[in-house]
Amino acid sequence: MADLFSQRFGKRVWITRHARMSMLKREIDEATLERVIEEGEIKRKNETDMWIYLHVGERTDNLICAAAVETSAVIIKTVMINWELEDEI
Repeated sequence: MADLFSQRFGKRVWITRHARMSMLKREIDEATLERVIEEGEIKRKNETDMWIYLHVGERTDNLICAAAVETSAVIIKTVMINWELEDEI
């Protein structure tokens, strides 16, 4: 059974063990991660890899970013804080 279901992507969302450990370390609960997934900006690296990021107003360690892979499901690989969007050269 999937960890979440994303209305935005219309797919199940799986959270890796590494991502769960990152969430715990950074005090990001599942509801906040779900908000990032559903409301955040998306930057794609390629067809499958992407970053989903959101400024969460009640936190001081912004941006919150989920590194994800989108295939038949969305797989959250890790979750970061104080993330910075970089332009590709």
